[in-house]
Amino acid sequence: MTVRPAVSVVVPAHNEEPNLLPLCDRLVAVLEGTGRGFEIVIVDDASSDGSVRLLRNLAANEPRLRAICLKRNHGQTAALAAGFEAAAGEVVVAMDGDLQHQPEDIPALLAKIDEGYDLVNGWRENRNDRFLTRRLPSRAANWMIRKLSGVPLRDFGGTFKAYRSELLGQVRLYGDLHRFIPVLAATHGARIAEVPIRIGKRAAGRSHYGLSRTAHVVFDMLTVAFLARYLTRPMHFFGSLGIVCGGIGGTGLAYLLVAKLRGTHIMVEHGPLLIASAVVALTGLQLLCTGLIGEVLTRTYFESQGRPIYGARDVIQSARPSEH
Repeated sequence: MTVRPAVSVVVPAHNEEPNLLPLCDRLVAVLEGTGRGFEIVIVDDASSDGSVRLLRNLAANEPRLRAICLKRNHGQTAALAAGFEAAAGEVVVAMDGDLQHQPEDIPALLAKIDEGYDLVNGWRENRNDRFLTRRLPSRAANWMIRKLSGVPLRDFGGTFKAYRSELLGQVRLYGDLHRFIPVLAATHGARIAEVPIRIGKRAAGRSHYGLSRTAHVVFDMLTVAFLARYLTRPMHFFGSLGIVCGGIGGTGLAYLLVAKLRGTHIMVEHGPLLIASAVVALTGLQLLCTGLIGEVLTRTYFESQGRPIYGARDVIQSARPSEH
């Protein structure tokens, strides 16, 4: 009978051959020190170096290590999703494979999980990245995510997090949404905490992050903010905009109707206003229709998936049998 491990460590990796051996050695040492059963799941995202060969050798000598080799490069979100699906632990810890995340910080995440939290986020308190290209955009993005989502974390961008496995069963990852897992988890009522972690310098290899990702982050941020607030009520979003546009356009058209009744030549004297009012009014109508379509799609999604729109944490009842 296979015993379920207490902790699964999921590591997405792409061309990290020089870092894998020291990472695995440090992970084994740290996890053995916790006294908990564990497994290490490394997801190779179609590396072009010798990572796969090295992982085969490591797995042959360490039975608690498993490697999942993806057919092509899917990106970090897909690699994490593959690792989460394969992880068997009661608690799942995700971290990068470049040794910038310190395995020695894992016990701090686990200790916070033991306090009853569902998700513990690693906060990169003292970053040594370049200010203009990394830290400044990160601060701006974190501020915007906090304001849009209402989740009061200081650092959304890092991968280093600990999750209860049942929480990951409720969160689905698409696109590049891995950095927004806390926001998605908050929609399910997850209890979220944050602990400071240390960030080391990359020992070898090349970073896969850069300023070019900023636009992608903004788009994903808007997507997640919409899902967090309006997933079950899209009409509240599109309907509000539709009423505003319809009201503005309708007011303009009403004014032009009164002017027309008074004998004003509308196209000569108010041509631009007529066109603008008609366009804005039609935009309002389209937004209302979009909201209605969204409501239908939302109901179809929840009913076809058999997914409730709520999440219950516990059921409290008397231990005595009922008399009825």
